[in-house]
Amino acid sequence: MSESEPWRSGLSDDSELPPEIDITIPSVARAYDYALGGKNHFAVDRMAADASNAVFPGALDLARDNRKFLRRTVQYLVADAGITQILDVGSGLPTAGNVHEVAHKIDPSVRVVYIDIDPIVLAHGRALLANNNTTAVIIGDAADPKSIMEDPTVRDFIDLDRPLAVLLSGILHHLSDEQTPTQVAHYFSELMPSGSYLMASNFLDDDDPLAKEAETAIVRNFGTGWFRSWTEQESYFEGLELVEPGLTYANDWRPDSSTTKNSPWHTYLAGAVGRKP
Repeated sequence: MSESEPWRSGLSDDSELPPEIDITIPSVARAYDYALGGKNHFAVDRMAADASNAVFPGALDLARDNRKFLRRTVQYLVADAGITQILDVGSGLPTAGNVHEVAHKIDPSVRVVYIDIDPIVLAHGRALLANNNTTAVIIGDAADPKSIMEDPTVRDFIDLDRPLAVLLSGILHHLSDEQTPTQVAHYFSELMPSGSYLMASNFLDDDDPLAKEAETAIVRNFGTGWFRSWTEQESYFEGLELVEPGLTYANDWRPDSSTTKNSPWHTYLAGAVGRKP
């Protein structure tokens, strides 16, 4: 799959869809696909994303910056840390530069399991990965990490006796305080063996009044999307050794030639990677 030829399922607004896919309610996964320039989204998703962007003009840019941060993370985990097993929790729809594509350019043997709650991700992912024996996709709820780790596909693909990486890229801010995102992160890190890594990125409330306005707009349109403080995000990595430069603005984490520079939204997204001793 190339940037000029993104993978498509052939679905459109007037296609015949499986009954579990509701195109009357905006989907975070499909709106993320829209922000990234994909083609697997519907009018309701575009309207919600554009409405959020009208109040907070950085909404779509943050999605793109988050994706670039994810790719840099995978590059580090495979090339520098030697990780060969990855769980991408809240993966969203397949698009150019997926986790397995980035990983397999470095090491074709890396095993990747994509997990998302949206049934359209399962449908698209299985079509994309039909002939791939190192990558799988399952339906799973990030708010219920136990069910993810007990899923038969995860157990088949991931050896919990060997180091792995869990990616929580832009998913914890879609968990409410009642869904305890910190406890979700801790569940994964406690289950991982020594030498494993946890990555997380989250909308950041850096004491800027616009962050609250942005949160209100995104939550109004999607039902989720909470901006959290540095202290709240530090809690995701308790017990882990942060990889340099630690918890920082996402665009400051090991930037490369594709990283956005001088973005007016630089301070609205944070991320880090932690290693389990």
